[in-house]
Amino acid sequence: MDEVFKALADPTRRSLLDELFRQDGQTLSALEARFDISRFGVMKHLKQLEEAGLIVTRRRGREKLHFLNPVPIRLVHDRWVSKYAEPWAAALSGLKSRLESPMEKVFEIYIRTTPERLWEAITDPEIRSKYNFGMRVTSDWQPGGRFEMSSPKAAGLLGEGEILEIDPPRKLVQSMVALWSDEAKAEGTSRVTWDIEPVGDSCRLTVTHDQLREGANEELYGGWPMILSGLKTWLETGELLTTPGSLMYT
Repeated sequence: MDEVFKALADPTRRSLLDELFRQDGQTLSALEARFDISRFGVMKHLKQLEEAGLIVTRRRGREKLHFLNPVPIRLVHDRWVSKYAEPWAAALSGLKSRLESPMEKVFEIYIRTTPERLWEAITDPEIRSKYNFGMRVTSDWQPGGRFEMSSPKAAGLLGEGEILEIDPPRKLVQSMVALWSDEAKAEGTSRVTWDIEPVGDSCRLTVTHDQLREGANEELYGGWPMILSGLKTWLETGELLTTPGSLMYT
């Protein structure tokens, strides 16, 4: 967490995060144009934000795009704020991502575990329900296979989709149709990619939620920071988060 606090201490770096909050997936040139500092200065600030995990970069052709990664901020909230605030404060804290025109959202987190154990936590229905709002995810985990999200406390399915690509314990790509509300259902099909990369005694988990329409309802992607921080907490400590969202279907 020291790297996160150090990165957030600088007003220019906070402004860069605000700019990515306003419009995600920007190039260095686009960001440089909005600040009265040199290109090298912007690069240095972006590098510190990336090292702190607050942004994630992706190559698209010749361009390098920068995406806001709200997961570390969610972890700060879960570790300190939620212990002292009333439960409703989590929903009002402003730590959720509220981008107006998302096309692609990228979330990254480091978890001290093995790829095999992380893969099990993603695909096992009982484990998944511990950090995914109480929802179970079931599938035969085969290419072209169906997957469903459900809960005994829900009247019907909460989501459904297809396994598009699977490479245990490295990569899982799935389509998804959210069914937990009429608003989410109206958004249609999007895609979720889970990438697991071993790093020392830990794993870097990157979740990419894309094929979202411009201006898509936040219900589709706004819960990822809470899901991933809950996954990290459970794998590393065995404890469950008790934020309002994590208790939704438990």
